[in-house]
Amino acid sequence: MKPGPRNLITDIDGLMVGNAQDAGLRSGATVLLAERPFTAAVHVMGGAPGTRETDLLAPDKMVQEVDALVLSGGSAFGLDAASGVAEGLRAMGRGFPLGVIRVPIVPGAILFDLLNGGNKDWTQNPYGALGRQALEARSTDFALGSAGAGFGAMTGRLKGGLGSASAVLENGITVGALVAVNALGSVTVGEGPHFWAAPWEMGDEFGGLGPAAAGHDPGAEPAPMKRLGEATTIAIVATDAALTQAQAQRMAVAAHDGMARAIVPSHTPFDGDLVFAAATGARPLADPATDTFVLGHAAASCLARAIARAVHCAQPAPGDLQPAWQRLFSR
Repeated sequence: MKPGPRNLITDIDGLMVGNAQDAGLRSGATVLLAERPFTAAVHVMGGAPGTRETDLLAPDKMVQEVDALVLSGGSAFGLDAASGVAEGLRAMGRGFPLGVIRVPIVPGAILFDLLNGGNKDWTQNPYGALGRQALEARSTDFALGSAGAGFGAMTGRLKGGLGSASAVLENGITVGALVAVNALGSVTVGEGPHFWAAPWEMGDEFGGLGPAAAGHDPGAEPAPMKRLGEATTIAIVATDAALTQAQAQRMAVAAHDGMARAIVPSHTPFDGDLVFAAATGARPLADPATDTFVLGHAAASCLARAIARAVHCAQPAPGDLQPAWQRLFSR
């Protein structure tokens, strides 16, 4: 495995990502879409999720493909970001055909950033507009760290953010991850700069510091820093492989291993941890049994790396309630 040329989820041909954020609100939204509808699935392991249209992603449901996936801040208010994306897609002529009507299929998930110090005293929900802006900003290149759905994110210790990573496998398949990290747990070890995800780092993509020195107890009992529902890490893992919805769901399940490698603790009752999977279908599987096994491992590795990159890239800003990794440890 090696990173793709951008080391972003958009190394998968045809995928685009758009970010939009509001500095006063201290929140934002992120959208992933492709040139055509794509297979999608989801797996939820956190105890406090917030989602839209995830039931239809089960393999036994009628709709097997979606037009976009949305990650957003704003707790339940942020689910409206997907409505803004759907409006924009409909204006583009995209959507599931029903007679003369097209209905864009846009599942989404949210994280809780309502208590991060931003101005939340709005009279009209701002997230629909943020979703539409994110759609209009779609590109193969996009910002990490304090951007999009990760703009106002926090973790157990450091400022959170938006992360991404990719990997090109020996069989030619590309895998990528996109994540907004707002975890109850910590992405770094103890009080130092080292990331739990260090064993999976490629090059110096999040500092090249390597693993922390021995002596830290990963089994130490953590003290919750947030209340029920105030956390959540939401992610998308994607591939250019041709997957059924059931195979995509297995990739999402495997990718949760990457979350557990990179955030300690993860999947708590306080978090709404969730992973979407997306497959564009450009590359048929040569050996379905072996290839799906490798895809799961690659998705987990990419997600662990993307989580570390989210925190590593977050930038300090006036009014921050938590320090940014860059402020504390950047050389």
